[in-house]
Amino acid sequence: MTDTTTTDEAAAASAPTGSAPTGSSTAPEAAVVPPEFRRLRGSLGVASIVFIVVAAASPLGVIGGPVPLGIAFGNGAAFPFTFIVVTAVLLLFAVGFTNATPFVKSAGAFFAYVDKGLGRSAGLGAAFAALLSYLALEAGVFGLFGPGANELLKSYGVPDVPWWVYAAVGFVVVSLLGYFKIELSGRVLAVLLIAEVLIVLALDAAVIFSGGGPEGFSTAFVTPSEIVSGAPGFAILFAILSFIGFEATAVFRDEAKDPERTIPRATYIALIAIGLFYTVSSWVLVTANGESTIVENATENAGTILATTTEQYLGTVGAHIIQVLFVTSLFACILSFHNIVARYVFTLAGRGVLPRALGDAHARHGSPARASVTASATVAVLIVVAVLLGLDPIAQFYTWLGGISSVGIVLLLVLTSVAVLAIFRRDAHGLGRWKTLVAPGLGLLGLLAFTVIIFQNLPVLVAEESYGPFSWGIIALFAAAFVAGPIVARARPAVELD
Repeated sequence: MTDTTTTDEAAAASAPTGSAPTGSSTAPEAAVVPPEFRRLRGSLGVASIVFIVVAAASPLGVIGGPVPLGIAFGNGAAFPFTFIVVTAVLLLFAVGFTNATPFVKSAGAFFAYVDKGLGRSAGLGAAFAALLSYLALEAGVFGLFGPGANELLKSYGVPDVPWWVYAAVGFVVVSLLGYFKIELSGRVLAVLLIAEVLIVLALDAAVIFSGGGPEGFSTAFVTPSEIVSGAPGFAILFAILSFIGFEATAVFRDEAKDPERTIPRATYIALIAIGLFYTVSSWVLVTANGESTIVENATENAGTILATTTEQYLGTVGAHIIQVLFVTSLFACILSFHNIVARYVFTLAGRGVLPRALGDAHARHGSPARASVTASATVAVLIVVAVLLGLDPIAQFYTWLGGISSVGIVLLLVLTSVAVLAIFRRDAHGLGRWKTLVAPGLGLLGLLAFTVIIFQNLPVLVAEESYGPFSWGIIALFAAAFVAGPIVARARPAVELD
């Protein structure tokens, strides 16, 4: 195997774990990479990382999916306020997360922070839980993409085919893009994301500059009695699901230019941009339909209300465009999560948790090519199993896997918050109490409240009337993932995650 490690990288790899440059208590520690492995290479800037993680959140998919559901089954016309609450909590989480970034050397995101703060056993448990969560979501969204592409093409006269045909086509394209350098995926995601955001902004502008909807501009989202009406807890559930992916900025640490600056900036920009976009666009959807009828419309037409609203304000052409971009939005979401999964596998393999061959970057592309192929193979197995069992792609395949991902990400956010507090409790690195205690502590309290809401509504999330085999099965999966951490830590004492 050709050794492409630079002199500086080799020196960093031979440095003692936990060492820091002399003379600065706040200097970031150099990443430890085994010298026999090629490192990931890339030059991602803030914009590129923002495009990747915002595409993972699938903004158009959220406005067309969780938003109508949040309005219908949550707190109605006041649902946009829920996005403000969730954005505020996640920004508090981001304060601790980003300020700890220079002192967490690995590109492992969640599990690297948990390992640094709570130890190797907890870190490995978090690693397995993260892999489970992201793989589930990547595979599950194919259950939306396949039927969505089929319905879109049917509207243009293409014969009806099974959902898995289009899922297979999307799978091949995602696998190819994931094999090559990250900049290629970044450019594809930038184009798709800009297109889907522009069409929603065009709708927003049309509604706002026309003077609002049939009842003028909605004020429910600033009316306390409306905010607490209906089921605000259920509204928060759908709002939380809409942000999954923002936290993955740290996964691209090794491919980022100046990661100590790039990762924090990308995290804040992504969070603020997503939160602002969701708040304004969901408010516009309410305004366009009218406060008095929006709940009924969203309940009866949850899957089509965005398209019909767009047609009303932007005409037939606008409705066709938004249908096309809805499908490409799902593709962008899948591609983003594929890149995230591949880098989790790569980092874990490079540290001996998974087969080490998966932790070697491609000699030409500098990409986690082998890890990407492994992620693709796992997703392929899940799709094939779904097809063989005859699962409904949306009501079963996507819903069950989406439930797994939702539970896992929220649990990992809580665990990472605890880990960040532990990191700064041992050494505040000269940072103030706001960055090391107050903001992370408040964020943790908010995330704990979200966790309670997730578990209260888990049966509904996986289409069960009460706790049944799927709800308990999800809990059992994560229990097994976290239990596996100490077992692997004991079996492989030489493993270093950070």
